[in-house]
Amino acid sequence: MTLSVSDVKEAFPEPNEIKETAAWVITTATGGFESVKLQTVPIPELGEYDVLVEMKAATLNFRDLIIPQGLYGFPTKLPVVALSDGAGVVKAIGSRVTQFEVGSRVTTLFNQGHQSGPINLSSFGTGLGGVIDGALRHHAVFPETGLVASPKNLTDLESASLPCAALVAWNCLYGLRPIKAGNSVLVQGTGGVSCFALQFAKAAGCWVVATTSSGEKMEKLKAMGADLVINYKTTPKWGEVAKRASPGGLGIDYVVEVGGAATINQTYAAIKMEGIVSVVGFVGGEGDNPGSPAGHLEALLNLCTLRGVYVGSRDMMLDMIASIEANNIKPVIDPKVFKFEEALKAYEYQAAQKHFGKVAISINES
Repeated sequence: MTLSVSDVKEAFPEPNEIKETAAWVITTATGGFESVKLQTVPIPELGEYDVLVEMKAATLNFRDLIIPQGLYGFPTKLPVVALSDGAGVVKAIGSRVTQFEVGSRVTTLFNQGHQSGPINLSSFGTGLGGVIDGALRHHAVFPETGLVASPKNLTDLESASLPCAALVAWNCLYGLRPIKAGNSVLVQGTGGVSCFALQFAKAAGCWVVATTSSGEKMEKLKAMGADLVINYKTTPKWGEVAKRASPGGLGIDYVVEVGGAATINQTYAAIKMEGIVSVVGFVGGEGDNPGSPAGHLEALLNLCTLRGVYVGSRDMMLDMIASIEANNIKPVIDPKVFKFEEALKAYEYQAAQKHFGKVAISINES
């Protein structure tokens, strides 16, 4: 049943009486943002290992923008409740749940089946907001293994930024060959992944270069600790500049590659011999290389490792949260926070690239 925005303000009953909930549902992969509809959806019966969560906040990723446009290259099963990233408070637990109790603050796991180690074909198809109903709803039921305890130093809104962008950034820096103090890292732009990678790298004692096209964002990146910020519009050969400026002029140890074909040539220009390029997106479109994917021969010629990253496991997320708490890392949330009923405006805001950090949606405000 499709709802009006006024319907979502009605009070909900006690947890054991909740049978349905308001949710934003991606109905098709062909209608763009108009195919994301506010509906009433049923809440499954609580199984013995399940947890009922009152969602408090959710955040957007680039992936969420392209699923309703039919451009997402990973598994989907529509219709599906939108968004992978959310946080909330436990309202009820199944009889065999041991990791949480009523009142626990929790954050979602992106791939519900990816518990530890390398991802496999089975866990590959368990993404929230793509295959499995996601976080953009008032109440949700998850298996306890599909949640983690929210960091003690973060609010629900901040915790809701972690499941995708933060874990991707962590995987880029720690998943293959862990970073260490003195390494160099390059991040592109000011989206969620890049901001988290900058924060994690600085916490580890790395030298970090960031790129952006905005003077205002350049200052924000410097305030976050970037050692060098390059305007990629006024400096089209930014990769060469980054390499020359890197410690010893040897190049960048780790590149978090979010741009795709539009940025990959300069990424190769920046990378150090035996460096790691972690490919996590294509937000830059085709740029000057229409139809041209990242060339595998370039990885050989530059003697670097080119790897695709698809988020990370629950164990990896727990390691990341331990670092967030130990270093008191605060996620970068765009100042413009949207209400639940304004979800489509949040989609449009991020699509217009007006944001800095993560775009957040507040749910069940107390």
